[in-house]
Amino acid sequence: MKKAFHHTGVITDQSHPGEIYVEATRVWVTSPESHPHRIEFLRFEPDSPVCSLIRERCHTAYVVEDLDAAIKGATVLLGPFEALEGLQVVFIEEDGAVIEYMKFSSGRTSIG
Repeated sequence: MKKAFHHTGVITDQSHPGEIYVEATRVWVTSPESHPHRIEFLRFEPDSPVCSLIRERCHTAYVVEDLDAAIKGATVLLGPFEALEGLQVVFIEEDGAVIEYMKFSSGRTSIG
């Protein structure tokens, strides 16, 4: 499976400039494309339905062409779901790490 590094997600409890609200998971995220080290900050609402593993650990995100192939046989933590229009994501646990797979469509090429 071909995958390309996209960003590292870091959990925070502080607001950051340019945050985008993801209603499906009730989390505020920043655009990693605007950070010099491709960091995405995630700030969860207290009532977010996201499981504790994703809320407590940083994650590494990769862009893939086929989400189903990427998660075949994996332990899925969340998703797949449409995080933003034209962006499907899924979170898995692999080798003790939280991994996010992303698939862009509908002309979208970035988060921001």
